[in-house]
Amino acid sequence: MTKPLNGIKVLDLTRVLAGPYCTMMLSDLGAEVIKVEIPVTGDDSRAFGPFINSRSLYFLSINRAKKSVSLNLKTDKGKEILLKLVKRCDILVENYRPGTMEKLGLGYETLKEVNPRLIYAASTGFGHTGPDSLKPAYDILAQARGGIMSITGYPDAPPTRVGMSLGDITASLFTAIGINAALYQREHTGFGQKVDVSMLDSQVAILENALVRYQSDGESPQPLGNRHPTIAPFQAYKASDKYFVIAVGNDALWKSFCTALGNPELFDDLSFSSNRLRTENIGPLNSILEPAFAAKTASEWMQIMEKAGIPCAPINDIEAVMNDPQVLFRNMIVEVEDDLAGTVKIAGNPIKMTNVPESPNRDKVPEIGEHNSEIYCGWLGISDADLIDLKTQGVV
Repeated sequence: MTKPLNGIKVLDLTRVLAGPYCTMMLSDLGAEVIKVEIPVTGDDSRAFGPFINSRSLYFLSINRAKKSVSLNLKTDKGKEILLKLVKRCDILVENYRPGTMEKLGLGYETLKEVNPRLIYAASTGFGHTGPDSLKPAYDILAQARGGIMSITGYPDAPPTRVGMSLGDITASLFTAIGINAALYQREHTGFGQKVDVSMLDSQVAILENALVRYQSDGESPQPLGNRHPTIAPFQAYKASDKYFVIAVGNDALWKSFCTALGNPELFDDLSFSSNRLRTENIGPLNSILEPAFAAKTASEWMQIMEKAGIPCAPINDIEAVMNDPQVLFRNMIVEVEDDLAGTVKIAGNPIKMTNVPESPNRDKVPEIGEHNSEIYCGWLGISDADLIDLKTQGVV
């Protein structure tokens, strides 16, 4: 079975997270990803923990199933080799600070002359244009400046970073979307293009209704803990043993919910007769719901609510996620067999397609320059002797 991106070659100049996560998704969809790394040291994230037997599981989880070549782009010979690779590839992805590739003489305007069909994707903190494009960026900066931290957490508590690298991952997703759109358009025009995605832009794009709430209310939205700003009840509640969540998303569910709660007369209370009123009167409503939920265990309440058709869920820790029957059935926990770390379980591909067969395994993570001979000799015709010379010169 042919995967959607089968035959597409990706030159991956990225490191750490935002870029590598994007190219990992392209790999899962069938693209051949050639990861270009600095000789000897490689991607910075090879040194990021956690480790098993000196193998970075951080690096492994994002760079499995890629091919690695080592190349020093600060040397003239290294640049020459990259240009030859550009001629052979469909996509180049980089996440350097804007201007870095231009300083190397390898910017988009140069590369598109070498390969007019090249799709050049740049994932950066603030984009390739604008007054702050050259500023350094990390995930927490994007979450802070993009407004996410201002609406996350609890009232009267310090601003809260989302518990994973949302800034990096969101930029990765938008970059992958842009690349695939550019591939489709290339089929019609015959030409590639530049895809410019910033972490800050991506955070603004996912603010959802916060932008319009500000315009409606005239005040910036504030953190609300774990409840929804415009739907109620739609939050976590404490049962007798632990928290769980319910989501009463419309008025029809509200009636069923009141019955399942064992308090059908609550439905007749005019203070809660519509979603808008329930949201406005969330304090009085919770003063009724909280003691009611405390009377049974989370498991008991979930059985009751599920039977009544009320959306609900446990609040899983990571161990529970990795053992969740639905997660496992969807092949979202897969294994990598690594020479150093042994068997490592990582996240699978969430994009389910009829032309992407499911597999319980992923290919191993490459060593730095592991595929030098395959790519440089096989693709570019460099002899084994010349490859040894290039290594001696510090080019590869």
